[in-house]
Amino acid sequence: MLPLSRRATGPVHRILRDVDPAKAIDPLVGPAPDDAQWQALRRRAVRWSIGVAAVLALTKLVASLMSGSVSLLASLADSMADVAASSLALWSVSVAHRPADEEHRFGHGKAEALSSLVQAAFVGTSGVFVLYTGIARLLDPRPVEQTTLAIAVMVVSMLGSGLVVAIQARVLRQVRSIAIEADSLHYRGDLLANASVIVAIVLADHGGQTWADPVVGAAIAGYLFWSALGIVRGSIDLLMDRELSDEARARIEAIVEQDPDAEGVHDLRTRSLGQAAHVELHLELDGHMDLYRAHTITDRIGRAIVAAFPGSEVTIHTDPAGLPEDRLDDRIAEAEAEGG
Repeated sequence: MLPLSRRATGPVHRILRDVDPAKAIDPLVGPAPDDAQWQALRRRAVRWSIGVAAVLALTKLVASLMSGSVSLLASLADSMADVAASSLALWSVSVAHRPADEEHRFGHGKAEALSSLVQAAFVGTSGVFVLYTGIARLLDPRPVEQTTLAIAVMVVSMLGSGLVVAIQARVLRQVRSIAIEADSLHYRGDLLANASVIVAIVLADHGGQTWADPVVGAAIAGYLFWSALGIVRGSIDLLMDRELSDEARARIEAIVEQDPDAEGVHDLRTRSLGQAAHVELHLELDGHMDLYRAHTITDRIGRAIVAAFPGSEVTIHTDPAGLPEDRLDDRIAEAEAEGG
C-alpha cells in the first residue's frame, strides 16, 4: 500500500443531512431539506389526529351508552386507542428530531419505531376487548337502540377520519415518519370499519339480524389485530437496520457510477433512521490521485446522494481502485452460497 500522501487509501468522508448548501462543492447539487419545516409538518399532522380522535371518542362514548351497540362500542375502543397512539406519536416525533448527543451519536430517529411498537400494543389490546365484548353479545343478543343516533355518529366519524387521513397523506408525501404512517393506517382502516358498523346497525334494526352487530364487532377486532401486526413488522425492520429497498440501493449505486471520476463502488450498506436514511459505501478512485482531489470527488458524490435522498446521512470510505481487501459484499455472497 502506497503512502497516504500519494494515494487515496481510505479516508472516511461523512456528509450530514444538515449540510449548508452554500458550501457545496458541486453547484448542481440542490439545497438541503429544511429540518425545522419537516418537524413542524410532522407535529401538525399528529396534533390534528389527536384532536379529531378525542372528539370522536367522546361522541362515540355518549352514543354507545345510549344505543347499546357493540359495533359502536368497538369503534369507540378504536378511537380511544387512536388518542393514546397519536399522543405517543407526538412524543416520539419530538424525540426523534433531537440532534445527536454524546450518548446517541446516530441521533434519536428510532424513537418512532419504539413508539410504534407501543402503538401496536394499544391497538392489539383494543382488539382483545372488542372481540371479548362481541362474543358475549353474540351469546346473549340484545337489540340495538337509538339506531339513527348511532348511524349519525358513524357518519361524523367517517368524516373526521377522512380529514385526518387527508392531512397525514399530504404530510407523508413530503416527509418520512413511521409513527405517522402507523397513525394513518389506523384512520384509513377506520373509514372501512365505520362503514361496516353502519351496515351492521341497519341489518340489526331493519332486518332483525341481531347477530350482525356482534359479528361486525368481531370483524373490526380482526382488523385491529392485522393492523397491529403490520406496525410491529415495520418497527422491527427499522430497529433491526433492515436495508433500504433494492430500488433505492440501485439508485445510490447509479449515482456513484455516473460520476466521471468514480471507478467503482462496493460494500454499500443502508438503513433507515426513522425520518431519513443512513448510507455507507466504499468508493473506488484512481490510486494515484492526491488526497485533496479524492476529498473533492467524495464530497461531490456524497452531496448528490443527499440530494436524491433528502435528509440522509452519507458516510463514504475511499479505496484505490483494484485494491485487494476483505469485502462485506464477498462475505455476504459466501454466506448465501453456503446457506443454499
